[in-house]
Amino acid sequence: MTVARIERLSGALAEARPLREVALYELVRVGARGLLGEVIRVDGDRAVIQVYEDTMGLCVGEAVSPTGAPLEVMLGPGLLGSVVDGVGRPLQRLADATGDFIRPGTAVDTLDPDRKWAFTPLVASGQRVSAGDVLGTVEERPGFVHRILVPPGTDGAVERIRRGEFRVTEAMARLAGGRDLFLSHRWSVRNPRPIARRLSSRRPFLTGQRVCDFLFPAAEGGAVAVPGGFGTGKTVIEQSLARHAAADVVVYVGCGERGNEMAEVLEEFPRLTDPRSGRSLMDRTVLVVNTSNMPVVAREASVYVGIAIAEYYRDQGYRVALMADSLSRWAEALREIAARLQEMPGEEGYPTYLGNRLGKFYERAGLVRALGEPSREGAVTLISAISPPGGDFSEPVTQASLRVAGALWALDPALAHQRQFPAVDWEVSYSLEAGALTPWFAEHVGPDWAACRSRTLELLQRERELREIAGLVGPEALQDGDRLLLEAARIVRETVLAQSAYDPNDANSPPDKTYRLARLADALRSTALAALDAGATFESLNLAAAGAALAAVRRAAATDLDARTAEAEAAVAALAVPPGQAGQVTP
Repeated sequence: MTVARIERLSGALAEARPLREVALYELVRVGARGLLGEVIRVDGDRAVIQVYEDTMGLCVGEAVSPTGAPLEVMLGPGLLGSVVDGVGRPLQRLADATGDFIRPGTAVDTLDPDRKWAFTPLVASGQRVSAGDVLGTVEERPGFVHRILVPPGTDGAVERIRRGEFRVTEAMARLAGGRDLFLSHRWSVRNPRPIARRLSSRRPFLTGQRVCDFLFPAAEGGAVAVPGGFGTGKTVIEQSLARHAAADVVVYVGCGERGNEMAEVLEEFPRLTDPRSGRSLMDRTVLVVNTSNMPVVAREASVYVGIAIAEYYRDQGYRVALMADSLSRWAEALREIAARLQEMPGEEGYPTYLGNRLGKFYERAGLVRALGEPSREGAVTLISAISPPGGDFSEPVTQASLRVAGALWALDPALAHQRQFPAVDWEVSYSLEAGALTPWFAEHVGPDWAACRSRTLELLQRERELREIAGLVGPEALQDGDRLLLEAARIVRETVLAQSAYDPNDANSPPDKTYRLARLADALRSTALAALDAGATFESLNLAAAGAALAAVRRAAATDLDARTAEAEAAVAALAVPPGQAGQVTP
């Protein structure tokens, strides 16, 4: 058999021949060090390979060996709490094997092959099973049930199934015909996992961030684009969502971000307390790390590793939040690879298939009915950060994302400089799913949620128009009604939309608290307008006291939320009392 050898090298790309039977996206081992690579073009017996590791020192003439399989990740118990690189290798075990610097060609499975898990079967011998059926359970983390599934493409009668402790590579069941089943199975990361059917989502993805949940809600199983320039708080938002969003599992993909940022994530996540369980946030988190100094082609693969893991937990019936930070770095990796392949460039040098690749990635989010029995519903909600150069939202990655995303949370550097966080620009952001989610909010939170939201957006829109006029003539030259709208909008911005990620009472805002604040702010505006119509002047309205009362509700803990709300209602009601008669109102 003729050994394939490298004929040409260009950065991370290598050309080798003869490779007559190699498949597209098949993994190969390149050179004497066995570097991991992937076939991305086949031309006769010549194959173009993108190498996932540093190619420094690689020489023309070195051998190339096909593996017969695509890039896969091992799925099973032990994923939660792990930190893997862009091709699915666990960084801690890599460090144990090679030291702090990854040795080229090192191969390590995603899951620990030595750890044993206590397996409890849920099916009996002789029972027929098919793809997606739950064979049994493992307690992956305290209180977290990991369901062991029949792998896709597998069915048959159970010949034998055992209870006890098993490694992920030990067979705990066998089907008729001799096929063994394990606690884990491998899956090609570029292929979406099969489902029974997609479902229409009528339930919101609650984030705990008021500006998102109230003004621009996203559906559970939806996709959200979060573009923002440097310093607008993308990473802080994603970390806040990871901690407080209504998700059972969080998969955080650090794609091409700076090493110091990811080091901070790796340091902070284990120390953060999960408010749902009281344990470390890492107990329900998987981190996929590919920093900017890691090989660029592994960056392109990292988002697929992350979404394959997310789909696996979705198939178990869990709600999964996938945070991709950021897709701009992923698109830059595509651009670099396309340039080395000498492909025809599109807008700003990105490949012409950028929109197609992004669309296919976003489509892997969704609310689904999983294959198999018992019946399960699971969701993958995708929150994708985008870093447009210079904050220009007209660039290709942002525009391609907007075509398929259900919501846009646009981050504004001007708001960030004003210390308005989250710096979500309410003039640019939108939600295509707000109408479909209105019945849920009306039933579970408040009947006038949609009307209150609409009036708040109108107030903010009117404020923008008035700010332009006030900038020319000064706010004192405006009529009292317009001055009131400006002040009411300021109170809305500071008490309803602003939120501190570092205040334990304010970092997470449940829907009930968000609704109370929004209604109080709406009542403040309408009550003050009525007082003006009754003859009061703008100066006679004690808006400062009412605004301070709303701010107290914002900072209130759950235990004293009712008391603070009552105080704010009294302060708002006092706005309608004629001057000199405020003592008639009992707080």
